[in-house]
Amino acid sequence: MSTDPTPRKIALFGAFGIGNLGNECTLQAMIYNIRRRLPDAEISCICSGPEEIESRYGISAVPIRETPFRVQPLKNSGAIRLLRRIFIGIPTELYRWYKAVKMLKGSDMLVMTGTGMLGDFGILPFGLHYDILRWAIVARLCRCKLLFVSVGVGPIRNLLSRCFVKAALSFADYRSYRDTFSKHYLETVGFATNGDTVYPDLAFSLPQAIMPDNHVRDSQETVVGVGIMTYYNKPHTSASDETAYSDYIGKVAAFVMWLLEHQHTVRLIIGDAVYDKRVRQDLRRLLEKNEFKYEDRKIIDEPASSSDEVLSQLAATDVVVASRFHNVLLALMLTKLVVAISYHEKVDALMTGVGLKEFSQDIEHIDVDELIRQFMALEKNAGTLKPQLERRTEAYRKALDEQYDHIFTSI
Repeated sequence: MSTDPTPRKIALFGAFGIGNLGNECTLQAMIYNIRRRLPDAEISCICSGPEEIESRYGISAVPIRETPFRVQPLKNSGAIRLLRRIFIGIPTELYRWYKAVKMLKGSDMLVMTGTGMLGDFGILPFGLHYDILRWAIVARLCRCKLLFVSVGVGPIRNLLSRCFVKAALSFADYRSYRDTFSKHYLETVGFATNGDTVYPDLAFSLPQAIMPDNHVRDSQETVVGVGIMTYYNKPHTSASDETAYSDYIGKVAAFVMWLLEHQHTVRLIIGDAVYDKRVRQDLRRLLEKNEFKYEDRKIIDEPASSSDEVLSQLAATDVVVASRFHNVLLALMLTKLVVAISYHEKVDALMTGVGLKEFSQDIEHIDVDELIRQFMALEKNAGTLKPQLERRTEAYRKALDEQYDHIFTSI
């Protein structure tokens, strides 16, 4: 911990405040570790939901993309749309640059903290990727240090998005990646990563004080956390095709029914308070259609609106089978054994890093029989796997402490 007669001004950037509970863990971890080392620092946030962040964390926040006024969508001719771009679009964009300069002027550091924003899963070039580049350029203009800390990168299939992301990264004073996949991916698309480092995901550095105790129960029944997500498809498939979602939810339902038939208690876990409402409803409908009534069976389905609530729910499980990245990560951090239903390379890298690569399946090719086998193997080998997991997560925490010490004392 250090004190400075001139408190440092640190701005954090990410897709925060929109209900993604994994992203909130990232922000919570970063704020805690800044305050631990720089208690007088002035922390602000550039994010997707500034009102929520100001209310929850008591720090000032501004939107990533300022919108000075709302414009209704037009279905008019191309000429009308062109005129609107000239007389509304260009002034609006200039206003955004002005507001970004005003925000970062006098700031010491802009920290980009991941939140899935350097891949193209659900992101278009002139959406978040362009916004990241704008803020990176403004940071350089304002002589504000730019750091990309434990970020995940790729895949980025759109060439323009790739150009925007690489350009933004090139302005950085410091870059680290949360896994070797991200670093190697950048090398394959022609970005030099010499001198860059790999550190674990920031969520592994959440304060120990908020970690819930693992529940001790009198019952011998296993409580299985089943993490679900409203998953549609990977970027290479049609956005309007729900085949992948229907297949996913059907197979998750089949696995849950097997668990219930074998006298396990199932606790449902979500990772996004907004987008995962649908999957909770659809899973319940499928189970009740097959006469697995929530009122009669051992199914725990409680809402979660914060990362603390998700942590508490995960702590109340014995084994976790999950899809969302941070459901998997937080379960591992709590030393819960996990089977991952992976929708992205970042999940594969996470499972490989903790030595559980064999306990993962691709979300679009779920084999329910194999899922059952993996689950049973985890239970059987828990005595060997859990100590290994405890050592790995403790090593991750120490590595992140080293990174925080470096970036907040040496940069």
